[in-house]
Amino acid sequence: MKILAVIPARYSSQRLPGKVLLNIGDRPMVQWVYEAAKQCSVFSDVVVATDSEPVAACVRGFGGKVEMTSSQHETGTDRVAEVASRYPEMDIVVNVQGDQPFVTSEMLVRLVQPYLDGETPEMTTLATPLNLETGFDDPNVVKVLCDRNQHALYFSRSPIPYFRNPGVVPVYHHLGLYAFRRDFLASYAHLEPTPFEQCEALEQLRVLEHGFQIRVCLSEKMTIEVNTADDLTAAKDLVLNSSLTV
Repeated sequence: MKILAVIPARYSSQRLPGKVLLNIGDRPMVQWVYEAAKQCSVFSDVVVATDSEPVAACVRGFGGKVEMTSSQHETGTDRVAEVASRYPEMDIVVNVQGDQPFVTSEMLVRLVQPYLDGETPEMTTLATPLNLETGFDDPNVVKVLCDRNQHALYFSRSPIPYFRNPGVVPVYHHLGLYAFRRDFLASYAHLEPTPFEQCEALEQLRVLEHGFQIRVCLSEKMTIEVNTADDLTAAKDLVLNSSLTV
């Protein structure tokens, strides 16, 4: 089985422009992600996908592989799909978000484990148990609820579910990592955007709204996803106050 890891790296992020080029410790964020993906032994190849020449120059500067893409893509998965079309020999394509600098090989293996086990889900993603005290009401923390077969029921920035009755229910913090069968990814790229996707600004909802399934794989670890200036500060502090290296 051949697995391609694609890191979509958009320069013009709305909440934190140019974030993939911002330094965390001694390296730009995109380099942290690239080096982590390169350490994952199940990946046949790793490439950064971008429409930005400064990002491309940065990646080439640290010896990474880069593919230029259209500037018209609305989502990172659309960008990943364009790159995947150039690699017909690949069976599985992984979207490794460019804003997760501390992603680990263990997390990436968990993401593709169903495929390694011989299963053929259309798509997988990763989640970890949600900290209800800190993340439930935070719109930057995406929640996911699953059925009994670990297929996603819904993703939301809102606090879900509503606890009309007290109790313990499995609510997960979604980590923005995805893996696709390459044939399904090609189909995804032609699906019409959907109302919930546009309302929540969550691209994975397009899959559910069109009637496809997403297998949710679980990770015990949680990493910092850099969406805001506060997230960037937290990432810098983590490196400064530890011996963390890729």
